[in-house]
Amino acid sequence: MLFVYNADSGLGNNLLDAAHKILNPATYDCRLCELTYGAFREKRSWKAFREQSEATMEFLHKDEFLKTYSSKFLPAYSFPIVLEVTAHDMEVFLGTEELNALNHTDDLIRKVKVRLSKPE
Repeated sequence: MLFVYNADSGLGNNLLDAAHKILNPATYDCRLCELTYGAFREKRSWKAFREQSEATMEFLHKDEFLKTYSSKFLPAYSFPIVLEVTAHDMEVFLGTEELNALNHTDDLIRKVKVRLSKPE
């Protein structure tokens, strides 16, 4: 799975994101960031799930994803998003609307577990 945050990489962006989460969380644009990270570190429940999961998980910021995977053949994705990477394609695992509708880290964990348990 490829988790793509709706935030750009870099120390300056990380500091701005942390400040935004603290000062005006209602207008923060990355629900995936909020679900997996507090203002300064990865949330304990998410980290425990991620470390115990047998699924391969990769995490990229939006700018890193676009640089690595930009192609005229890929659809235009909205962010944040979770993609399932196959041998020949990328499929949406959890879309932006679905992620934005989640309220708690545990909701994200349950959603990922359910999707992973579905037979191919």
